Order: sequence, then structure tokens, then C-alpha cells
Amino acid sequence: MAIHKLDLDEFDEIDYHLIAFHTSLEDYRLAYLINQNLLINLSKSKNEIQINIKEGETKFSRFYYYAVEKAISWNLIQNKNEVIQQKKDNSQNLFSNLTLEVSTKVYLLPEFKKVDYFLKIENLDETMDVIKILADLNTIDSISAIYTVETNKIKSKNNLIF
Repeated sequence: MAIHKLDLDEFDEIDYHLIAFHTSLEDYRLAYLINQNLLINLSKSKNEIQINIKEGETKFSRFYYYAVEKAISWNLIQNKNEVIQQKKDNSQNLFSNLTLEVSTKVYLLPEFKKVDYFLKIENLDETMDVIKILADLNTIDSISAIYTVETNKIKSKNNLIF
């Protein structure tokens, strides 16, 4: 009887490129400008990315496009969001029995706190070059910085599985 062995290193393989954006644009506006420059069709996904942390849970917006002819998957993902907590003030003063709302910043990838959005490109073939994509996206005026992220430096890779 033959013994079949699975190599778990195959599952650790990273087959996507990640581009970081620093911009003050809203997510829908950035998606529109990316669509114009790359000739793709990012649209708002109903499946937002949900993250549970000790402060609560939050959802990050996601724009998605799947290019059928080349089997390339494009995801524009929000990196920053807020969790709003309701806290009851128990002190005995003039404003007792007051409920306070406290907001906490939450990041999809906490090691990149200054990044506003990520563009995750899966199954990019050799015909499309990431450097050319960066050059095309760099023509957008409202983007202050854009660069590729080395995927081996990401500590919270599990947040990018969706």
C-alpha cells in the first residue's frame, strides 16, 4: 500500500502582490480612479472583511473584481477603521449615569498603521508587471504615496485570507 505525504509548505506559499496606498480619498472614489487607470471594474463587495478584537468587532470595506480571461483577482481593502464602544460612567458626580462612546482605531494589518488602503492582486501572470501597475496608479493626483509591500514582512497574514 502506497503512503501519500502532504507537504504543508505548499499552503504557506504566497501567490499575491500587495500594493499600499497613502491617500485621503474615500474608498469608492479611490476604486473609481483605479478602475479608470488600470481598465478594470472594481465594485463594492457585500462580503466585507470582519475582524474581532478585544474592543469589539469591525468590518473593513472591500472592492472586488475578477478578470475571467486571465483569472486575476483584484481586491481593494480598507486598512483603517474604528470600533465604537459604549461605556457607562460609574462615578458619582453631576454627570453620573452617563453613557460614553469611546472610539478605538483598528487596523487590518497593524504593522502598517500609516497605510490607508491595500490593493491585493492574486494570480498575476508574467504579462502584467507590478512595476507597470504602480506607474499607472502613480498618475492619480490624490495619492500621496504608493508602493509594494514585501509579503514576507507581514505578520498578520491571516487577515488577508478571505
